[in-house]
Amino acid sequence: MKKTLILGATTNPARYAYIAAQRLTGAGHEIVNIGIKKGDVAGVPIEAPAAPLADIHTVTLYIGPKLQPQYYDYLLKTKPKRIIFNPGTENAELANLAQSNNIEAVYACTLVLLSIGQY
Repeated sequence: MKKTLILGATTNPARYAYIAAQRLTGAGHEIVNIGIKKGDVAGVPIEAPAAPLADIHTVTLYIGPKLQPQYYDYLLKTKPKRIIFNPGTENAELANLAQSNNIEAVYACTLVLLSIGQY
């Protein structure tokens, strides 16, 4: 199982970040929800980014490129194995930073990867 940080977590059930949290936990993956609004998603509280986490396998992005720069340092210090850029979050600058720090940058949809067994 791949411990996953969801950046852009939300309590809004119509949002893809919410659906991803439900499907990730349903598939047995542990999640960490990072977002700006308080609440719980899939039984896990939404937290503000604090100290970088040490045991994250995957970061899945649900915030657009304009908001991402404020999280660059946090993401790089978290040192995930990969960052998934979901549709609408594509960012060549962050992808290049990730790759130069030995983090795989993947342009894909977390929901699709889960549905086809490629997560």
